[in-house]
Amino acid sequence: MTRFTALLLPLLICTASAQATELTASVDRSRLNSGETVELTLESSDVTQFGKPDLTPLEPFFEVRGTRQVNQLNSLNNENHATTRWMITLLPKQNGSVVIPSLQLGEAHSQPITVQVVESASIQGQNTRDPVFIESSLDQTSVYVQAQAILTLRVYHSVSLYDDSSLSPLQISDARVEPLGEMRTYEKDINGVRHGVIEMRYAIYPQHSGLLTVPVQTFTATGVDTQSTQDSNSQGPKPGKLMHISSTEIALTVKPKPMTYPNDAPWLPARSLSLEESWNPEPDHIQVGDSLTRSLTLKVEGLAGSQLPALPATEANGLRRYPDQPVLTNQSTDRGLVGSREEREALVPSRSGSIELPTVDVVWWNTFEDHLEHSSLPARTLQVANNPSLQVDTPAGSLQPGNSADLEALWWWKLSTLVLACTTLLGFGLWWRARWQPAILRAAQTGPSPRTLMDDIKRASQANDPHATRQALDAWARQQPETLADMAARFVPLSDALDGLNGALYSETGQHWQGEDLWRAIRTIPTAERVQDPTGDSGLPPLYPK
Repeated sequence: MTRFTALLLPLLICTASAQATELTASVDRSRLNSGETVELTLESSDVTQFGKPDLTPLEPFFEVRGTRQVNQLNSLNNENHATTRWMITLLPKQNGSVVIPSLQLGEAHSQPITVQVVESASIQGQNTRDPVFIESSLDQTSVYVQAQAILTLRVYHSVSLYDDSSLSPLQISDARVEPLGEMRTYEKDINGVRHGVIEMRYAIYPQHSGLLTVPVQTFTATGVDTQSTQDSNSQGPKPGKLMHISSTEIALTVKPKPMTYPNDAPWLPARSLSLEESWNPEPDHIQVGDSLTRSLTLKVEGLAGSQLPALPATEANGLRRYPDQPVLTNQSTDRGLVGSREEREALVPSRSGSIELPTVDVVWWNTFEDHLEHSSLPARTLQVANNPSLQVDTPAGSLQPGNSADLEALWWWKLSTLVLACTTLLGFGLWWRARWQPAILRAAQTGPSPRTLMDDIKRASQANDPHATRQALDAWARQQPETLADMAARFVPLSDALDGLNGALYSETGQHWQGEDLWRAIRTIPTAERVQDPTGDSGLPPLYPK
């Protein structure tokens, strides 16, 4: 057993090493100016490797400014994954296309990466001898309205800065501003002096033509005073000088939409545009009732995803369409934003035969070449076969005169439909008639008539007898369409008179109650609210005229 374990252990180690020999390389940017550094990141998940990658192949093309190592342990689904990263700061020794060669760590090799090193122009408008200064620039001096202009802000510092630096937020009236990625930090040699660089980039989309002014940006930071730091007490606060550095204003000319652009098309200025189509499943062999998912993706360089217009809907005879919500995404690149809009729709054929899908055409303005362009997907034909598992109703126009069974079935179907329609109309008419009838029919009076009850209220109230008045009032109210409380709520004189009656009934002042106010309130209630005499309108004058 011991011998078997000794033979198995090296085999397991070799297998683990073979499965984890990947070494991934990436850079923080692929385009830089001469004199600037680029950060190369090498990542490995092989926990059996120790040491660091061999950097000797970099020496002919780059100057290695620094190397640092970061170890990470991540937990996912109760499994631990360890990774090791090496961040290597490189300064290119030449301009043009420079290849970062493949590097080796144990048995693993990284892939080569090509970076573009551009000859940088001299920094204008700033005193490069200052310990901290700021540079702002636009990638172009004029753009079309709603097109993209890229603003780059670079803060150069030849002294160390504390971590309290901040930049005023970029706010431009009549323009939309989108940050381009995270803040970048690297190094640059200026006149033989090494400077740290803090770079921020923004995409600006002017909303109106004319002259647009990019405002002043202010950078605030505390510089490290190395001389004072050495002389100060190490236990006290670190000394430093608070600095405020401002950029200069930049003017941008915003051109209106060209006159040659179609008026019925949405304005779409872009550096490049692509239109793609995909199907799931492929519509090669489809039958009636099958569900197809068609995805149209519009990808535009120079616009955000929210600026892209909706694509033309798929309208075809014999095809039911169920659209989904569009998916909008943005990707930050060295040349600005790349926005995309993906529209998905489920298409279900409802008949067999050929179904023609129209051309999908997108009109846009090429800002790089400054002319109108069309990008389109060609029209295509779907061949739909009958589905044996579905019972498809035969259209009435396709019945043959000699088929008596089909004609008889059609006649019965029409007759049943006619009967159903007649009964529906009859029911609706009865409902409409009943809607205007009273909900409860009044039964014949078996007790005193309303006039007799009114006489009782008059006699009791004029006799100033609160108890007799209350009994007569309750008997009269029981024949009314609403309660006594409801009548008092809408008629203030009746409410006041009832308060007086209740006070007389439940207090010692009952013998002094006067019923004239109550009688006046009862007889002055609007006629529409009283119960009409069941004998109808006899034409007689009122029993108690006002």
